[in-house]
Amino acid sequence: MNLKEQYINMYNKSVRKISSDNYEMDPMIHSETDDRFGLSLIIRPPIAVKTKIQEFLNELKSIEPHQYYYPNSDIHITVISIISCYSGLKLSTLNVPKYVKTVKRSLKNKQGLTINFKGVTASPSCLMIQGFIENGSLNGIRESVRESVKNSNLEQSMDERYVIQTAHATVFRFGETLKKKSEFLKLVEKYRNHDFGTFQVYKLELTYNDWYHRKKLVTKLHEFKMANSVLKA
Repeated sequence: MNLKEQYINMYNKSVRKISSDNYEMDPMIHSETDDRFGLSLIIRPPIAVKTKIQEFLNELKSIEPHQYYYPNSDIHITVISIISCYSGLKLSTLNVPKYVKTVKRSLKNKQGLTINFKGVTASPSCLMIQGFIENGSLNGIRESVRESVKNSNLEQSMDERYVIQTAHATVFRFGETLKKKSEFLKLVEKYRNHDFGTFQVYKLELTYNDWYHRKKLVTKLHEFKMANSVLKA
């Protein structure tokens, strides 16, 4: 199954669930005591792309103002979750220099990527902007990091939830029951194939982060530059 087909299947299955009120709300979404943290390798889209995403989210807010919307500071693409978020993970217990060394080794000679954010897909718990890789291999980067970390003695939980293959960015989560479900779904469908922009990726970030990657709770541990980052205009 190619990436486009995967996004279509995700969307169709999830919209059916949302239409029948089988969507999922995270009971911890507004909690001040949520202590789920993890370790992630991520991509941050540029401000121009995120501005277009906020235009979409602002339209959604006019219909469903009390849901959970990601601010620009929190929007990201997860390359790989080295440690999936769980309750009680402390940064002080992690050997950060060794994680950095291990990831850096796995990224050696890896080229930058071009990503096109086009269209919206969904899961039963959230809405996502669809990312398509126009050059380079994101999955190749994932495989390299996966192999390097698994061959170390570092804590990791990669792929315990699922093997990530997409390049999406989560931008919305259900925080309460939909009040205007039909209007909400109609607007999502309107943006189903909307072009949010294309951007180049020349660096990746290693972060210690909460479940939602909220800026106030994220610690940036290291920034890795891709092999061709010097070619950036």
